[in-house]
Amino acid sequence: MSGDVKAYMQRLGQQARAAATVVASADAGQKNAALLKIAAVLDASRAQIHQANQKDLENGRQNGLNDAMLDRLALTSDRVDNMIEGLKQVAALPDPVGNISDLHYVPSGIQIGKMRVPLGVIGIIYESRPNVTVEAASLCLKSGNATILRGGSEAIHSNQAIARCIREGLESTGLPVDAVQVLEITDREAVGELITMPEFVDVIVPRGGKGLIERISRDARVTVIKHLDGICHVYIDDRADPDKAERIAVNAKTHRYGTCNTMETLLVHKDIAGGVLPVLANAYAEKGVELRGCPRTRSIIPSAIEATEEDWSTEYLAPVLSIKVVDRMEDAITHINHYGSHHTDAIVTEDFSRARKFLREVDSSSVMVNASTRFADGFEYGLGAEIGISTDKIHARGPVGLEGLTSEKYVVLGDGHVRQ
Repeated sequence: MSGDVKAYMQRLGQQARAAATVVASADAGQKNAALLKIAAVLDASRAQIHQANQKDLENGRQNGLNDAMLDRLALTSDRVDNMIEGLKQVAALPDPVGNISDLHYVPSGIQIGKMRVPLGVIGIIYESRPNVTVEAASLCLKSGNATILRGGSEAIHSNQAIARCIREGLESTGLPVDAVQVLEITDREAVGELITMPEFVDVIVPRGGKGLIERISRDARVTVIKHLDGICHVYIDDRADPDKAERIAVNAKTHRYGTCNTMETLLVHKDIAGGVLPVLANAYAEKGVELRGCPRTRSIIPSAIEATEEDWSTEYLAPVLSIKVVDRMEDAITHINHYGSHHTDAIVTEDFSRARKFLREVDSSSVMVNASTRFADGFEYGLGAEIGISTDKIHARGPVGLEGLTSEKYVVLGDGHVRQ
């Protein structure tokens, strides 16, 4: 690793650690004022942001970025509006920092509770979408954390234009400008340094493709909050309402194809498959969805392609769906826990006992009854916004909002108590 990159990242880390101490002690009013000021500066800087974004888009076209990537990169007027609105929404959310819960007396007479505290310094690594810069900065700031943001090289000019707005908002409200630092270099070496300096960074959040997240998870010496895949399932039980099943199964697959909470595998009980699968096949055909099925599925839907073993563990992110007919709900649960990615899985059933069993035994960060997997989202969960989705089992799990960017410490209240 070049000495210049290492020295640059060490400097950012030192500045972030110092800023984190200040932000952690800031009150909600000061943090909210900074968020609203950043929103105002963004609004006043539309021309500069647009100009920087056009430079990134032109470079992207010259470098052969496909239309989907260019769309993710573009900062339209509506997307700038959404960034501004997002800042206002985060400012309106309750501040979790300092909240004390579960305060209770124990036999010795002391009171024990838990207090929400910031994590410290959060490193966030993401690709393409420059609006993530604002989302990440706002959530980290509101939760009392400092952050180091490393966006994709294809969005460097857009991210730097946004970073200037953030710095101005912080400075004008008395918070340290180093509370939010956006990397000014595109060297891949910088990522390697960011994820291996635990003396300055407490948590890493990667947002991007599977390759990026696998690399971060493998090489990081800092705790990582992440999910690799979104292999989500809907299981239609033989005690399901057919109308509900059709609405949910169609929405879970076709509402959007490229999201991590989109259904990739449909599981159907054998006793209801003959009734619901032909209806669903017609609905999917209208949407242009390619179906891949097990032998029993293909006997009902002859147009379905034969599913391979690989299909059951594939996140398509495309209008492709694998379908399997199962004998029992227990077989569906076994399939989900074996092939799924512990992201989001749903059951459609009118049987309360089966719904409860499914909720208990499916090992995923979100488990749903009679609802589309597309609801697995921080905004839909009432978190206001999310930094990402975690399929880990320690600390945060599922959509990670403000509370997920904090930890807890025990607090003890006494009145001269001593241990006997």
